[in-house]
Amino acid sequence: MVIKQVGIVTLATKKEFHAGTKSRIPMSDSEPLEILDGRQSERAAAIQRGTCRFLQEIGHSVVTELALSTGHRADVVALGRTGEIWVVEIKSSLADFQADSKWPEYRGHCDRFFFAVASDFPLHVLPEETGLILADRFGAEMMREAPEHKLAGGTRKAVTLRFARAAATRLHMTVDPGVKGGFQE
Repeated sequence: MVIKQVGIVTLATKKEFHAGTKSRIPMSDSEPLEILDGRQSERAAAIQRGTCRFLQEIGHSVVTELALSTGHRADVVALGRTGEIWVVEIKSSLADFQADSKWPEYRGHCDRFFFAVASDFPLHVLPEETGLILADRFGAEMMREAPEHKLAGGTRKAVTLRFARAAATRLHMTVDPGVKGGFQE
């Protein structure tokens, strides 16, 4: 599978990245990062935003913090045009990666699994059998494509339904902030 890169450049500096992008998403140093659940660091939020922008630019729809059937939350779940499901695990530091033992179970919920990290992350510690995305708050670049592990039909349907319900509930929450749900689905 070849990924079409749209407006993605080397993540040398924020200024170079911003100046070189052709993204339809306006980018500015003054844009606030939203940290929705209070558990995420500013660094993780920056990686997540850049990753989501990249995934949107290559044609995926994204939902963050999606609760899976195991009870764990996937940092980013991307749904491609053909129904392909990707899970992206954000790692903001080496300590964050070393403390995480749950990421292998995410493979059972996606066709492809990626780590997304900042450019100063020690890449040699990440497993070769996973995809790799380098990201900052402005965008991202795929450094290594993830191997494909096709989901069974029933699992694909269940994850897609979770994705759709979470996305619809969160959209509704933007027009009716008093409604409950979305992040707890």
